[in-house]
Amino acid sequence: MDCCGIADHHVGNGVCGCCGALRPRYKRLVDNIFPEDAEDGLVKANMEKLTFYALSAPEKLDRIGAYLAERLSRDVARHRYGYVCIAMEALDQLLMACHCQSINLFVESFLKMVAKLLESDKAALQILGTNSFIKFANIEEDTPSYHRSYDFFVSRFSEMCHSGHDDATDRTKIRMAGIKGLQGVVRKTVNDELQANIWEPQHMDKIVPSLLFNLQQAEEAESRSPSPPQETEKEKESPAAVAEGCLRELLGRAAYGNIKNAIKPVLMHLDNHSLWEPKLFAVRCFKIIMYSVQSQHSHLVIQQLVGHLDANSKSVAKVRTGIVDVLSESAVIAAGGSVGPTVLEVFNTLLRHLRLSIDYELTGKYDSTTNVSNQIIKEHEERIFQEAVIKTIGAFANTLPAYQRSEVMLFIMGKVPLPAVHQVLDVGKPGDNGNRMIQLMLLKSLLQVTIGFQSNNLLATLPTSFLEPLLSASLMEDAELRLLVIEILLSLIDRQGNRHKFSHVSIVSDISVLMLKVDKCSRQDTLFMKKHSQTLYRYIYMSCKQENNSHIHYDALYAMLALISVELANEEVVVDLIRVVLALQELSSTNEDNLPVWTRCAIHALCSAYLNLISQLTSLPAFCQNIQQVIEVRRKEALYLLPEGVFEDENSIPNSMDKLEKDLLFLQSKISEVLAGSGYSSDRLGIPYIPQFTEEDRLSKRKSIGETISLQVEVESRNSPEKEEKMPAEEITYETLKKAIVDGGVMEEQERERRRQVVEKFQKAPFEEIAAHCGARTTSQPIRYHHSWLWPDAVSFSACLRDEVSRSLRLLAAVQYGPTQIFIELQRFWLLIQCHLHMDLT
Repeated sequence: MDCCGIADHHVGNGVCGCCGALRPRYKRLVDNIFPEDAEDGLVKANMEKLTFYALSAPEKLDRIGAYLAERLSRDVARHRYGYVCIAMEALDQLLMACHCQSINLFVESFLKMVAKLLESDKAALQILGTNSFIKFANIEEDTPSYHRSYDFFVSRFSEMCHSGHDDATDRTKIRMAGIKGLQGVVRKTVNDELQANIWEPQHMDKIVPSLLFNLQQAEEAESRSPSPPQETEKEKESPAAVAEGCLRELLGRAAYGNIKNAIKPVLMHLDNHSLWEPKLFAVRCFKIIMYSVQSQHSHLVIQQLVGHLDANSKSVAKVRTGIVDVLSESAVIAAGGSVGPTVLEVFNTLLRHLRLSIDYELTGKYDSTTNVSNQIIKEHEERIFQEAVIKTIGAFANTLPAYQRSEVMLFIMGKVPLPAVHQVLDVGKPGDNGNRMIQLMLLKSLLQVTIGFQSNNLLATLPTSFLEPLLSASLMEDAELRLLVIEILLSLIDRQGNRHKFSHVSIVSDISVLMLKVDKCSRQDTLFMKKHSQTLYRYIYMSCKQENNSHIHYDALYAMLALISVELANEEVVVDLIRVVLALQELSSTNEDNLPVWTRCAIHALCSAYLNLISQLTSLPAFCQNIQQVIEVRRKEALYLLPEGVFEDENSIPNSMDKLEKDLLFLQSKISEVLAGSGYSSDRLGIPYIPQFTEEDRLSKRKSIGETISLQVEVESRNSPEKEEKMPAEEITYETLKKAIVDGGVMEEQERERRRQVVEKFQKAPFEEIAAHCGARTTSQPIRYHHSWLWPDAVSFSACLRDEVSRSLRLLAAVQYGPTQIFIELQRFWLLIQCHLHMDLT
């Protein structure tokens, strides 16, 4: 046995006499690199000979590799691990030295030897094989490989990443070896089109979870440690650190078409291990992902997350909240390209889940088709999810350019279910309560979108299609919804950061302490106010007299008036705002709407605070002095008409409030006098403000614009000199008054209906119908022209037309018409003139 063993040993090292000489030269050279004692290591001189031979005869390289593989397999089986290390060292040197076309066959033998080592249950051999593979992975091959496969290495390295070795030190080493091996596979295959596609799901489903597993283990270890020490150099080579580096490298190499396959395993891993709640690990993973992928591909990650949210639409609220929180964090990181081309699709998905959550909260079940819910829905968890969605909508909006943010605002506003005109929602009904919650959540989402939004062109940011439904929502009965609408408008108007300086209704003795940022009103702002000012004034006026307003509402309305004065005001706007405030004062003083005493006092306090502010903004000493005089009188005699008496000391509010003395009121005549001396339009200020009535008001039994005109024309015609001359003086008796009281109501209702029909006909009927109607009246009866204006010639006609147009313009100004409405009325007026002219000529 000893002889055989010695002989075998000598033959193995190529020193036997006759037998050794008959062996092929490459085998003899291979045998000579192994020493008699494995502890002596590789025989370097003979290794140099073997390397020279391989470079001189590259066709022998594949045989050299096969023979080395044969020896290594035999040494592994005999547990001669020293010679195994020598064989791997020789292979590594040959691999580094040779780059000929025959290298592919040699690599096949090399990979077989590495696989043999990785299959061993010895940690040292697994690490040895991994190190050799990593060296091979760093070599750039000159020749392509058509048939090489790395499936075994992906599977084996992934197994090593999950190693459960009994010894903690060996377990850590094996896991690190597995992670580095996966990194080597990625480097070797990711850029080689001839290799098997490493991005295919069967490979990604092994690689990505293996890396996340090691990241997760470190996360759990840190959470168990009460005060983790600072990371040392040695700890930086931990499995978690290596796994994170490998994951970053993998994602950084991902092309457009590979992002989905790389992200899907991450989502599945978080689902399978219930890692969405708590969300810390999920957020960390996606931070790594978002910082690693190429910036132009970041929106693909967002799309994957949004799709995963859809897939979990019926999961518990905690899971959905975790996904939405990750979305929010990811959007912040990928600012600028996070949403990608399908902007509205992302917001539509988030809004849909917001609505689903409200349905879940109201119905108590995830499936509306069944009466039995498999899971208990917790309302507070759904509320947390809803707030998370709103926060995420805001995070996404902050990444968008101005034009896209405007589109999103219009899109969200279109989703808000607005009730019928002045409809009161009954929160006791499930449907109405659901609508209210949807309105509330959508307006909160809209508020998040507008926060921080600074637009240079409000005319484009606030189109009529957005502004009108928004302001309509501001007149709903729900106080919370109205407050949200005002806050949205404040966010859009405040572009200089002055909002917080008007947080409360207060009288500031010197506004210089506020350090306001004031810019000159731009041309775009001027156009915006010309188009929408009357609408804004109307809704401010109507909002102030809502009976369920609280001090928060008046704080917001004060900020609205102040910001319009700072951001959008010119001389005309200043005059109009003063008219609105004086109209509010008149509303509170006369109390025609039977408002509560507190509301009336709050309106007076709002008026005093705003007039104090605008007087100082205009920098007119006489104006300031007039306002301060009234304020001082109120402080002495009626503190309940000032902010400090209404909002700070409600005990000062009386039980009832009679007609106020003139000294306690801001008088229009005095304000007109001081403003006229400084170049402001006193004529405009002298016209009392009347809210611009809309179609909604007409439907809600208020006077329409047409009715207002017809009433004023009728009053004017009745008061004309010709009428006074023709009307005989009538004796007024008790019976006359009694008859007027009894019959007046019926006649007034009939007259109102007749006027409404006439106005509606001229508003909606085509020109041909109007002309035919006028022609029919002409043939049946003589023409009677208003104010007896008949024209014998063209000059007389022009003069009469000029006078009538001037009179119409005065009427239009008196009822606060906008430019568009003036044009429409003049167009209708001109149609009637044409009809009369046509009839006269014929």
